[in-house]
Amino acid sequence: MLRSQFSQKHRPLTGFGLLPEQEGSVSSLIRLFGKRGNSKLSEKYGDIFTVYEGTQPVINLCSYKALKETFIDKAEEFSGRAYYASFHDFTKGDDIAFSNGEKWKEMRRFVLQTLGSFGVGKHSFEERIREEAMYLTEVLRKANGSPINPNYPILRSVSNVICSVVFGSRFEYKDENFQKVVKCIQEIFHISSTRWGVLYNIYPNVMKYIPGRHHTLMANFTVMADFIKEKMQNNIKTLDNNNPRDFIDCFLIKIEKEGKLKETIYNINTLVMNSLILFFAGTESVSATLRFSILLLMKYPSIAEKVYNEIENVIGQRPPSYEDRFNMPYTEAFIFEVQRFGDVVPLALPHELTTDTEIRNYKFRKGTVFISVLTGVHNDMTEFNNPEIFDPKNFLDENGKLKKKESLMPFSIGKRICPGKSLADMELFIFLITLLQNFMIKSPVPPEKISVASVGSGLGHIPPSFEICLLPRTCSQ
Repeated sequence: MLRSQFSQKHRPLTGFGLLPEQEGSVSSLIRLFGKRGNSKLSEKYGDIFTVYEGTQPVINLCSYKALKETFIDKAEEFSGRAYYASFHDFTKGDDIAFSNGEKWKEMRRFVLQTLGSFGVGKHSFEERIREEAMYLTEVLRKANGSPINPNYPILRSVSNVICSVVFGSRFEYKDENFQKVVKCIQEIFHISSTRWGVLYNIYPNVMKYIPGRHHTLMANFTVMADFIKEKMQNNIKTLDNNNPRDFIDCFLIKIEKEGKLKETIYNINTLVMNSLILFFAGTESVSATLRFSILLLMKYPSIAEKVYNEIENVIGQRPPSYEDRFNMPYTEAFIFEVQRFGDVVPLALPHELTTDTEIRNYKFRKGTVFISVLTGVHNDMTEFNNPEIFDPKNFLDENGKLKKKESLMPFSIGKRICPGKSLADMELFIFLITLLQNFMIKSPVPPEKISVASVGSGLGHIPPSFEICLLPRTCSQ
């Protein structure tokens, strides 16, 4: 049920709810907040309203203004993580994404420090991304310009970047165990973006007894966990406390150092679950955004030409550096627009109030669940012109200079912003530049017949399956 959340008067909500006005659900909410329906709910209910997921009232925040007033201006109060069945039922909250309180704060500090110690998001890490991008081009070049579905090559390449941190090395693309586990990651993301996944998160106690694709979620998580445990056992046998090779080594050393003092935070299970979450988060969301980038370049060849010309003028054929983005406003605007338009994560993970608070004269109790409807923000007509149309000029001023917008939030915002944001930004830039330096992108079908409509409504918006012709560039081109 959808419920209008506000009135003219200053008063607490009776029972923190209002009278029902129409039936609704998370999946229908996403559909209504699609490329063309952004204003439908906001016009009727405002930019903050309640959706009942079963018997659970969830407050939805659907504009940049609403998110700023909550997740930014009251970041600490909104830093809790609400129960999210499809992940929490496996991790039990023993990880950075689904834990709360001091456990979450301690884990986040450790994860950020450890990622930083390996150069993640820093200039020193660029070479690792460039290396993987070149492995990807070698695989794609083997198609000799024939139509190819880039899904799995991109998925494996992007995953290898985070693997180099979590496991200390990359995996060969033909490695069967690696292929199996990255396919599990993608399947988890895809199932969580179907009606099965949505219903499982709304009615977990019921859906456990109903046949459907959602039952494969736990099986896929188990495959991932077993893969990580095997790598962990190898690390234990060869661990050098003075020379940590990867995230797993650092966590093992931390377990030894903390001992009984923080055993509930640092133990073998939390090691596995944090590694699993980093592995998952660093794979499919970046891969999907990169696939959207390629799809949109095929759909709009004139935009592709502008991006390539800027690459030629600024970089030429030398390896790209992330600092090049400062001299490439159109390319940066293109990437930002892909993130906005592709909208890979339409709903951020649910937040839970850590204390009683007040918003716009309404009082909410500790434990109230809030969801940031990022697809509503990314299609907000007060922030973007014609949001249903793909247009990099959304991020350029009248002089062609880059215009960053706080209303672009593909990694969410506030205390729970994705810790891998800087790495993902760097990957998207370097992978895209490397691909365009090496290939001319051609579509096997006319651009007007290319669909860029996303697949799925739930955890993610997934680019449709497509084929591409990648014609090798020569130095003279």
